[in-house]
Amino acid sequence: MEMSNNTLFDPRCREEAPFSIDVIKQLDIFGIVLFSVLTLMATVSMLVFIEECIYIYKKVPANKKSIIIWVTGAAPVIATMCCLGMWVPRATMFTDMTSATYFAVVVFKFLILMIEEVGGDQAFLRRSEKKSFKISTGPCCCCCPCLPNVPISRRSLFILKLGSYQFALLKLVFTILSIVLWTNGNFSLADVSASGAAIWINSFIGVLTIIALWPVAIMFMHVREALRTLKMIPKYAMYQLVLILSQLQTAVINILAMNGTIACAPPYTSQARGSLMSQQLLIVEMFIITLVTRVLYRRQYDPIPEPDDVEETKTVISARDLA
Repeated sequence: MEMSNNTLFDPRCREEAPFSIDVIKQLDIFGIVLFSVLTLMATVSMLVFIEECIYIYKKVPANKKSIIIWVTGAAPVIATMCCLGMWVPRATMFTDMTSATYFAVVVFKFLILMIEEVGGDQAFLRRSEKKSFKISTGPCCCCCPCLPNVPISRRSLFILKLGSYQFALLKLVFTILSIVLWTNGNFSLADVSASGAAIWINSFIGVLTIIALWPVAIMFMHVREALRTLKMIPKYAMYQLVLILSQLQTAVINILAMNGTIACAPPYTSQARGSLMSQQLLIVEMFIITLVTRVLYRRQYDPIPEPDDVEETKTVISARDLA
């Protein structure tokens, strides 16, 4: 019986993630082709992003340049980090933290982008005078339609910005804290016990994420009709898709790996194999999103006409028709 158990269980399944040289040595023809194609996809994603940055720098107004570069860089950066984690499995924790920290900034930048597309803070407040924000929206209060609308003011706009900015700032703080604790042996993603630091830090980051996504959803619900001609709805869809794939999909795969649902396949442990599957999926998904994002953002936008300007234009057209 003891001999049977030894033949069924590989002791390498209890080891840490493999070194890069171990990954390379165990690759067969299919593995070489797969890793090569995925690396090519990640490289093309980054090259497309660099080309897009050059175009944005030359064609887009100054107040939107850095914002659009940050937003369009989400998919290429995630694809690049996944490629590095695929080749260097022991660096997965750091590549995942880098991707998550970058996307935390993107959440805030996307909120600012919607405001800038309207014309900035002043133009937004002027256009939204006597209007209100509908706060009964996801991810916090989508099931609370009885919540009253909040009048739009400089203060309410600042609170929305603060709600997203806190995530960009605190995510970086908790990432640095996690790395410091990891170097001291107090942080491990595999330790999900109440006494471990990972479960508390990740839970708190999850709450911060929900709080940060709420202002973005509120702003989108308010400006989506005004910015329909600027393809804001598909842009928001791409932003949501990156969020779901990079956060939710990865979390589900990691949970399955930690529960042993994803089997160990030496030299990969269960958790390392789950990370590999997640990285390979994300590279393909982010490659497609990068190409779609390039089409959506590759244009120089004209200013959104003010409501008064629209009325004046209609009056002039009506006068011409009568003449």
